[in-house]
Amino acid sequence: MATVILVRHGRTTANATGLLAGRAVGVSLDQIGRDQAALTGDRLAAVPVVGVVSSPLERCQQTAQLILDRQAGTPYAPVDLDLTECDYGQWQGRTLSDLATEDLWPVVQSQPSAVVFPGGESMAAMQARSVAAIRRHDAAFEAEYGPGAVWVAVSHGDIIKSILADALGMHLDLFQRINVGPASVSIVRYGASRPTVYATNTDAGDLSWLTNSVNSDDAPVGGGAGHTAPRTK
Repeated sequence: MATVILVRHGRTTANATGLLAGRAVGVSLDQIGRDQAALTGDRLAAVPVVGVVSSPLERCQQTAQLILDRQAGTPYAPVDLDLTECDYGQWQGRTLSDLATEDLWPVVQSQPSAVVFPGGESMAAMQARSVAAIRRHDAAFEAEYGPGAVWVAVSHGDIIKSILADALGMHLDLFQRINVGPASVSIVRYGASRPTVYATNTDAGDLSWLTNSVNSDDAPVGGGAGHTAPRTK
C-alpha cells in the first residue's frame, strides 16, 4: 500500500491575527510560516516522494514548493481543487473572536456534521470531497509506483482533521478532538482492509524510516517492534 503524508500549510498572516481566511486570495505564509514549511521540507528530504499534491490556495502552494525544493528528484506536483479550504461562506474574513459569538459556533464545536456555513459549504461535504480526493490519489500513486510509494498532500487544518477522522474511524462530530498545527506532518496508509494512522500532528523527528518500512494490512499484535531509530553521531 502507498503512504500519504498529510502536511498542513505553514503559519499565515491571517493565522497570526486570528482571522478566518477561508478561500480568500493573497493569504501568504509569514516568516514563521516559511520557516515552519522549510523545516518540514528538511524532514521530508530523506524520503523520495513520488508526488506532492496541493490545495490551489497560495499558502499551500508556497508550502508545497518549499517541500519540492528539498527533494532530490522531481515529484509530480498537481493542484487539486478538492483539497482546497472549506467554503466558510459569510464567515470568511471575520475574526475567530467575533465568530465565537455566533449561534452556530457551539454547533461547529460539538456537532460539525450538522453544520452548513451561511452562504458556504457543509462540513460533511468538506469531508466527503477531501477524503475521496486522498483515496483517489493514493490508489493512483500505488498503481503507478507500487505499494512502497510515498506521496504528500498539502492542505488545510479542517481538511486534514476530517481526513484523519475518517482514517481513524471517528464520526465527524468527534473531529474537533484532533489537532493539526501549521506545517505539521501526519501519516496514513490505506490498506485493503482498513487505513492505518502512523502519526498525527508531528513537527519534528526523523522520517527516513518511511523509505524502507514493511507494508502489511495486518496490525502487529502487541504493538510490534516499531521502526528503527536513526543513528546518532
